[in-house]
Amino acid sequence: MFRERTLHELRARRDRIGARPAVVGLDGFVDTIVTPVGVRRGRGDDFTPIGTIPEFARRIAGAAGKSANLELYPRLEKLGGNAPIMANALLAAGNRVTMIGALGHPQVHPVFADMAARARIVSLCAAAHTTAIEFEDGKLMLGQMRSLDEITYDRICAVMGEAAFQAELTAAGLVALVNWTMIPNMTAIFSELVDRVLPRLPPAADRIFFFDLADPEKRTVDDLRTALSTIARFEKFGRVTLGLNLKEAQQVAVALGCGNAGDGEPALRAMAGAIREKLAVATVVVHPRESAACATVDGTCWVPGPYTSHPRLTTGAGDHFNAGFASGQLLGLPSEACLAVGVCTSGHYVRTAQSPTLADVETFLANWR
Repeated sequence: MFRERTLHELRARRDRIGARPAVVGLDGFVDTIVTPVGVRRGRGDDFTPIGTIPEFARRIAGAAGKSANLELYPRLEKLGGNAPIMANALLAAGNRVTMIGALGHPQVHPVFADMAARARIVSLCAAAHTTAIEFEDGKLMLGQMRSLDEITYDRICAVMGEAAFQAELTAAGLVALVNWTMIPNMTAIFSELVDRVLPRLPPAADRIFFFDLADPEKRTVDDLRTALSTIARFEKFGRVTLGLNLKEAQQVAVALGCGNAGDGEPALRAMAGAIREKLAVATVVVHPRESAACATVDGTCWVPGPYTSHPRLTTGAGDHFNAGFASGQLLGLPSEACLAVGVCTSGHYVRTAQSPTLADVETFLANWR
């Protein structure tokens, strides 16, 4: 069984965690998690929520030509953004992290204070904001992200110094550049790195470059293809991993002419393999909510996920999967074990709203039923 194999591999190598640091960037959000109110009976949380996205859509559609007052009950304010959530999960697993992103200006926003106490923090600009409306069948992310326009390669160099930035990249075992969709200048930053920066660094064939596009639906297909071709160029300087949820994988597959596969095990394996072959990168991961698949030059693998129909928190689940998978890569685990650590990191998080330690992941694996 893959769980027993993963436990064996993880226990044999967990002492290596933190041996090489991770550099993670480049976004940053303050997330407000809310529940939409369906019928209010009293004060506070004494209400029946709008449980599903179709029910919410009907409520909105009913306001056409009229008006509507929709209450969003705040549950939690927390750090957000693909990079901070992934960085926080990497820290919980025991990795050393430098987080570069939109974390507040002129001071770091209080939601990032705990992470700032445990990681090296470089804030480029004010944080963006997201209102995350959570339902039983998904979530809607309503973002205000104008500050992300300020994130450029020149801004990174102005804030931390080009030499210091290059030194961080040189030392890193993992460079995770996520949320391409919401950072307008991200492709230009990718190009600066592969054209100017990485050729100057000492060779490191074991350096991992991790990319997460973050729902590219609002970007043009040409923009997406350009970003993907630029990401593929990082393979010359290390090992590229492209992490995709199911929707993202289907969008990428269509953009690359690979077709649009389903969500069963054979389809996920085939889609991951086709995307990896088209891009000629080391690893492509596809992770729907119920499972995850991975393709490398050695073939494909798949693991089921510990899906729950009653999560405590879903915002950030994909970023926790990414952190778990990348932690496995840093430990040198086989691809199947990396997938298992990824789904268990995410599974623990959605049940507890807490980022797990490696010991928590081991316990989750051992008790998975």
